[in-house]
Amino acid sequence: MEDWSFIESYGIVAAALTVVAVLLVLRQKLRTSPVAEIPGEDTEPMYIPDIIETVKIGNAQTIGKRDEQDDYFSSSTTRIGTMAAIADGISGLSYGRMASTLAVTMFAREYLKVDDPADIPEYFHKAALISNRAIMEQLGGATGGTTLVVGIVSGGLLHWGAVGDSMLILFRDGEFMPINSKHTLESILEAKYLAGEISKEEAKENPNRNQLINYLGYGGFQSMEVGEPVPLQANDTIILCSDGVYDALTEVEMEQILMQGLHPQDAAEEMISLIERKKYKHQDNATVIILQVI
Repeated sequence: MEDWSFIESYGIVAAALTVVAVLLVLRQKLRTSPVAEIPGEDTEPMYIPDIIETVKIGNAQTIGKRDEQDDYFSSSTTRIGTMAAIADGISGLSYGRMASTLAVTMFAREYLKVDDPADIPEYFHKAALISNRAIMEQLGGATGGTTLVVGIVSGGLLHWGAVGDSMLILFRDGEFMPINSKHTLESILEAKYLAGEISKEEAKENPNRNQLINYLGYGGFQSMEVGEPVPLQANDTIILCSDGVYDALTEVEMEQILMQGLHPQDAAEEMISLIERKKYKHQDNATVIILQVI
């Protein structure tokens, strides 16, 4: 008669190993899926992204005809998503470069502290207040300031915030969709025209229509514009740019570049190259960041 004691022991070990293997598989699945809230639990569930995007990034800039480059930009990717920001130091005011550099640096630093997409709106507001206070302290009573636009691609959504007149634009299926609004006197004039308070001519011919009414480094700053997240689709292209870009290039010219299927870095460089080839007498600093969602 064969000795079955070894087989029985081996069977128990095999069963135990099978159970361990199943538990490891389940654990791995939990790591790659959103954690559901457990009824009655007070603790918040840990965020685990259920959509992981691949985002290609490109950027380029030119000093234009200015004496100093007052634009500053940055981008970074964490487990939460990809963040990009552009700040345009206000031309004609002192310390424009200081203001734009400090603002982007603060936004980049604070982004690294975000560990849940639900905290992104709070991040926008907090970083804006921190940046404004830091710029004001550095100015010490002098004049200065900067615009800023920031976008975050996370979980299939474009989260965004803006202050000033730098722009965030979504390019999808050959069409441009502006995301933020310009914080200039122009927007107030247009609202007054639509309300019947002034004529169309008065709105268009006001010499101060491009004057900023909200920016970082401004004593009366209250908050930045934070919009609802925009659902994204595969092959969406997101453009962040200072006014030196959209004042120099038409939508048709930008579309012709974007429709070539170039890598975002090549597309960004081509936009800036086209601006430089135009040789406008008063060309402003121009900066563009292009994000392509794959």
